Amino acid sequence: MTDALGWRAKFGVLGPSTNTIVQPEFDAMRVPGVTNHYSRIVIENANAVSDETFIAGTMIISENTLDAVRGVMTCSPDYLVMGMSAVTFYGGAEGARKWRENIENASGLQLSIGSESCAAAMKTYGGIQRIVVISPYFPAANREVMRFFADYGYQTVRDHCLRCPSWTAIAEVQGDTLRKLVAELDGDDVDAFVQVGTNLCMLELAAELEEEMQKPIIAINAATYWHALRQYGIQDQMRGFGELLEKH
Repeated sequence: MTDALGWRAKFGVLGPSTNTIVQPEFDAMRVPGVTNHYSRIVIENANAVSDETFIAGTMIISENTLDAVRGVMTCSPDYLVMGMSAVTFYGGAEGARKWRENIENASGLQLSIGSESCAAAMKTYGGIQRIVVISPYFPAANREVMRFFADYGYQTVRDHCLRCPSWTAIAEVQGDTLRKLVAELDGDDVDAFVQVGTNLCMLELAAELEEEMQKPIIAINAATYWHALRQYGIQDQMRGFGELLEKH
């Protein structure tokens, strides 16, 4: 017997309890027969005022992830999707692999994580070598992001940290701010933009900018959900969320 609504797949989504963007953005990309089941990684709305406090806050999220895994496993999901990105970049490609495998070993399920999903997205687009990274992070975390992408052969020519002062403040960044930032960071030396930080609302804006600028603008939530669908064997294409989901 199959689930009445999730007759193709039930996705267990792991995300911080402070994150208000992942759940609605993932649900917007949901295809018929696939259901999303958000399991909250319980954390306080920590203040991030420096590299040290930001990294420390993300490590608390990492440490609490397995509790969220245990919670979502009770609905018998078919696949797991990580809705928090910072820790999935730490330690480069090898660190990301180990982090993912730790969750997969604990759950017995496959997992899509933001870092590897973005790398897979860029490979799928093709022709990308030089990128711009935009994040709500602090510089120490951005350095980990750039290190990860360097392991895959991508050169970050520019990056920008929004240095959001709390976890919920990330979701308060408005589209006009992000649009202006993309314009300021663009140049002939940029093949693609990559936005990281899953609580930063950029799913639909990235699709708009991609069409206007005629270059890949990869929002991490789009890349992660696309990766989960494709890894699970679901090939549905949809409009409104960028070329990745529309054509690949």
